Amino acid sequence: MDSLIVRGGRSLSGTVEVSGAKNAALPLMAATLLAPGQHVLRRVPRLADTHTMVRVLEALGARVRWEGPAMHIDTSTCSSVEAPYELVKTMRASVYVLGPLLARFGRARVSLPGGCAWGPRPVDLHIKGMEALGARVDIDEGYIVASATKPRDSEFGSSLRGTRYTFPISSVGATGNLLMAAVLAKGLTVIENAAIEPEITQLAQYLVAMGAIIEGVGTTRLEVEGVPELSPTEVEVIPDRIEAATYLVAGAITLGDVTVANCRPAHLGASMAALEATGARITIEGMSVHLQSSGRPHAADLTTHVYPGFPTDMQAQMMALASIATGTSTITDTIYHDRFNHAPELTRMGADIRVEANVAIVHGRDRLKGAPVMATDLRASAALVLAGLAADGETRVSRIYHLDRGYERLADKLVMLGADVERRPE
Repeated sequence: MDSLIVRGGRSLSGTVEVSGAKNAALPLMAATLLAPGQHVLRRVPRLADTHTMVRVLEALGARVRWEGPAMHIDTSTCSSVEAPYELVKTMRASVYVLGPLLARFGRARVSLPGGCAWGPRPVDLHIKGMEALGARVDIDEGYIVASATKPRDSEFGSSLRGTRYTFPISSVGATGNLLMAAVLAKGLTVIENAAIEPEITQLAQYLVAMGAIIEGVGTTRLEVEGVPELSPTEVEVIPDRIEAATYLVAGAITLGDVTVANCRPAHLGASMAALEATGARITIEGMSVHLQSSGRPHAADLTTHVYPGFPTDMQAQMMALASIATGTSTITDTIYHDRFNHAPELTRMGADIRVEANVAIVHGRDRLKGAPVMATDLRASAALVLAGLAADGETRVSRIYHLDRGYERLADKLVMLGADVERRPE
C-alpha cells in the first residue's frame, strides 16, 4: 500500500482539469449489458473502481479495451449472469449489473456488494424494485438471485412487467437499477421519488440514445415505456462534480487562487454556495469555476441533502475547511448518520471536533499540525489530504487505496497547483 506525504503551508494557485465522473461512468458501463454490440464510453476516469467494473463486465463475458480515455465495450459475447463475490465485494456499485442482467437474460446472480467500510447501505431498495417489476428475488449464500424467465414466444427477453413504484427514500443506485430493468420490461413503468442527481440524469439520457422511451428525465417522476431491444451507442461521461468541488476546497483551505476547468458549474451550486458562505469569492466563466480566497475562512453551518442540496460526498472536505475557520461550524449529515470516521483523524492534526449522533460541531483553530493519519473511506481520504495542505509540517496519509477509487491522479493534479505532495510506498 502507498501513502501520501503532504507538506503543508503552500498557497495553491493555477488551473486544474476535472476528470470524468466515476459515479456516472459505473452505471453507464453496466447499462452496456442491455444492448449486445459495440459501445464507446468517452472520458472514463482510470480509477480502481472503473477497473473493477471492467473485471465484472469481463466476468460476464464482455470484451473491454481502453483507447486513451475512451472505453470500448463489446457486450455481444456476454453469456454469464453471475457477478462473483471476489469482484463485487470490493465495490458497492457492482450491484448496478443486477437490473441489466435480469432485463436482458431473465436471470441474474450478483454477490451482495462491499465497498467503503462506513455505515450500513443495504440493497433492499434494489431488490424491492426488481420485485415490483415481477421478478422473483432470493438471497442464497451471499448472492442476490433474481429470475424473470422469458415467456414463450415473447419478443421481450424476460417476464418483467411495467409497474408503479415509489421509493420510500431517494436512492441513486436503486433508481439507476430499476430504470435499467424497466427499459426492457413490457408495458409502462412509473417511478416516483426517483433520484435526480446528474449521474442518474445522464444514465437516463444514455438509455434514450440507445432507444429507450423515458419521459421526465431529470425529474423525480420517470415514465418508462418498455421496448423489446436497445442498440449500442456512444456517450461522453460528465465531469466529476465531487472532484471539482474538492479542488475548490483545496484552494480555499490554502488561502489560494484556483480555477477548476472542464466542469459543469450547474452541478456545483450547493458546493459553491457553501464555499461562498465561508468567505471565498467564486466566479463562473463557461465551463470553469474560479475560487479566490479572501483570507482565513469563516465558520458556516452545513446540512447534507439529496441533490440539488449539499452533497454528503463533500461533507468530509468541508469539515477539514471548518477546522481552520474562524468561529464554530455545525455540520449535519442527513444522508448517512455515521459518516464521520474522518473526525478522529482530523483531531489527531489538532482539529477541535465533537460528534453527536449525525452532527459534528467544529471549533476552528488557527492552525493544524501535520501528523500520521489513516484514511477510512474515499471522501475521508480527500479530507485528510486537504487538511495536510493547510497544516504545519508533514502529514502522512496511509491507506490511500481509498483515494484511488475516486480521484484520478490526485497527487499529480495538486502538484500542478503548487502543492508539495509525494506518493510513497509504505
